[in-house]
Amino acid sequence: MAGTMSQFDPKFDALPSTLPVFPLTGVLLLPRGVLPLNIFEPRYLNMVQDALAADRLIGMTQPRDKAESGQEPPIYPMGCAGRITAFEETDDGRFLISLKGVCRFRAGEEIPTTRGYRRVRPDWSDFEADLTVPEKQTVDRAALFKSLKAYFAAQGIEASWSALKETPDERLINSLAMICPFDPPEKQALLEAETLCDRAKVLTALVEMAVLDTGGGGGEKAKQ
Repeated sequence: MAGTMSQFDPKFDALPSTLPVFPLTGVLLLPRGVLPLNIFEPRYLNMVQDALAADRLIGMTQPRDKAESGQEPPIYPMGCAGRITAFEETDDGRFLISLKGVCRFRAGEEIPTTRGYRRVRPDWSDFEADLTVPEKQTVDRAALFKSLKAYFAAQGIEASWSALKETPDERLINSLAMICPFDPPEKQALLEAETLCDRAKVLTALVEMAVLDTGGGGGEKAKQ
């Protein structure tokens, strides 16, 4: 999902010089998108506790390659910082949190930590525009919906097309990019798309390729 900017979101010049990162394969966060997370590993419980005590920001990244024995896996050079907007403690010692995407970053130097999780020096300089809702852009919704119908049918996904058609462009594109089960490099391509229009084109191409890979099979399950 996606929303508008909030009074609680940080200003660009207030973004931190260091950032905890949560490498998670196949998970994508985009500006103004909302990502629910179930936190249970001790080091990431520490990360959430520390973030709650500070600026509430966590950087979502993806591991790039498998790590060698005893080492942390390298991460993709670009991620997206999210702000904890809601959290719940469970009786069995987990955190259920919601992250709202704030701004993308390039991961710089990694900083040693004592609490188990990883921290980097983020470079925000190319992404100031992420903190403002984009102006109206020309998104080819007709091409996207055409490919989505075949994709949803092949994946056995039901959808309310009337609701999708009424969803604003940014919320539609970013929500689909975040929830569709694309491979990690494909998720990364969506993250790295410069504009919303570019992301829509990448999304449409990925959906079309997925349909070709499945042979376009499956019956129509979408609700009209």
